[in-house]
Amino acid sequence: MTSLDPVTLAVLKGRLEQIADEMDATLYRSAFNPIIAEARDACHGLYHAETGATLVQGTKGLPIFVGAMSFAVQAVIRRVQNGTPLEPGDTFIFNDPYEGGTHLNDFRLVRPIFRDGQVFCWIASVGHWLDIGGNVPGGYNPRATESHQEGVRIPPVKLIRAGAMQQDILDILNANSRVPNSNWGDLNGQLNALDLGERRLVQLIDEHGEAKLQSAFAALADRAAALMEAEIRTLPEGRYSFEDYLDNDGVVDERLTIALDMTIRDGRMMLDFSRSSAACLGPINISRATSVAACYVALKHAFPDVPANAGVLRPIEFVIPDDTVLGAGPPRPMAGYTETILRLIGVIFGALGKAKPERATAAPFGTINALSLSGQRRDGTRWVMFSFFGGGFGGNPETDGLHHANNPISTATIPPAEILEAAYPVMFTQWALRPDSGGVGQHRGGVGAVYEIEALSPGTTEVALLGERGRYAPFGVTGGGEGALTRFAWQTESGWDTPPMASKVVGVKIQAGQRVRLESPGGGGWGDPSKRPKAAIARDIRLGFVSPEAAARDYGYRE
Repeated sequence: MTSLDPVTLAVLKGRLEQIADEMDATLYRSAFNPIIAEARDACHGLYHAETGATLVQGTKGLPIFVGAMSFAVQAVIRRVQNGTPLEPGDTFIFNDPYEGGTHLNDFRLVRPIFRDGQVFCWIASVGHWLDIGGNVPGGYNPRATESHQEGVRIPPVKLIRAGAMQQDILDILNANSRVPNSNWGDLNGQLNALDLGERRLVQLIDEHGEAKLQSAFAALADRAAALMEAEIRTLPEGRYSFEDYLDNDGVVDERLTIALDMTIRDGRMMLDFSRSSAACLGPINISRATSVAACYVALKHAFPDVPANAGVLRPIEFVIPDDTVLGAGPPRPMAGYTETILRLIGVIFGALGKAKPERATAAPFGTINALSLSGQRRDGTRWVMFSFFGGGFGGNPETDGLHHANNPISTATIPPAEILEAAYPVMFTQWALRPDSGGVGQHRGGVGAVYEIEALSPGTTEVALLGERGRYAPFGVTGGGEGALTRFAWQTESGWDTPPMASKVVGVKIQAGQRVRLESPGGGGWGDPSKRPKAAIARDIRLGFVSPEAAARDYGYRE
């Protein structure tokens, strides 16, 4: 293995990250669907030739995909090991949530990079497609009890074979979507990203040689592992437990528990989720691969200076039983995986807060509130709008929580109202901060938001919501209060109606001129509310974050 000096290693690290960043940018600028083009629900990276381990990730892609994509590349490697021939110019495509996936909307493209007849590494792309069939337009079916009700499931197959596009695969994909043109545009964006990534990587290999790059891959992983071990050693040894809850699974109206027992010992961390609820009927199960990826995201948030590659996970041991909601297999539905990983990330933050109370952070709002609207335009063509929405972050030892932020699973952005209105027959009649939604505390939780959307389609608009935090609010810490709950409602001829299961509903139909309203949670509060400075409370009232009535009730403050 070639020895590398620190400067050369830093240069190669930057060049490799730039390749992944360029792949990200290529897809964002060419995708048809706003969830990729605007929200950046996609990711690219480089992966180990034999193990599929993450070598390099882009700095702009969705972090949850980074960890999961390693398992996706492993699925392709297993196919090859089991007899599927592999040659230069091949590209695999699949969306199987049990084969290193997340949910059916997320399509993965995996391509080998050959040098001298051998696989040097793999490059991969993943992006959220708008619609892939199923009972509910957009795929977020809160009543699904098996994956077949969520959409078409594609195992790892060759979309491109030795450089030749397989038209039969394209035909299958097009026939199983309500919006095939949107998916076609996103697919071509992903293929272009892979083409660019391959060119850039080949140029880098030609410039520095295979041996030097292989040494860089190994050195970066070793350093990440060493830094993670050093961070773990800063935590007091012991066992720390934390749990939080999901409202229900959309089918059975009973809460589900996400429970963690975290053990710190001798520079290693064990994350044991055995006490979590059993796999459920509804669509908030996740696979083991997704659970591990979510842990990776949480640890990267907790220890931001650790490099982003597979070495991060070397000092970590996972206990995720197959019969739990965190280790489910086929045909369990998984459309709402985002809700479960947010709770999983939250319990890791909670357990780390117990290990180091001085670093404890209150819970963020913890739901993407996946809202789908669909119908027909005046010319008869189908449209499907899917979007996710923001909320408040938790208070922390240094400051109040952020207002109307995006969830900690991603670097994605909330799609702008102007983009959604331009793409779909809807109008946002309200997009505003939600007063009194942040948890009280010495450092207040950030406030959530209110979104009201009016249907403009000439006929019926179908509405579905797969969200959370309708019954179990974001928790506060060290004496801080809870954030507000999710609230969802839609207009009918006789007034406003709400979901029986609080945060999940399907089959809602509204007419032109009628509206839906989503109110997202705020974050939990940090610290004793009696210690909040009066000047901060007065500023909250002046800016509309807290009403005078709530200030008097919760802080004893009167102007």
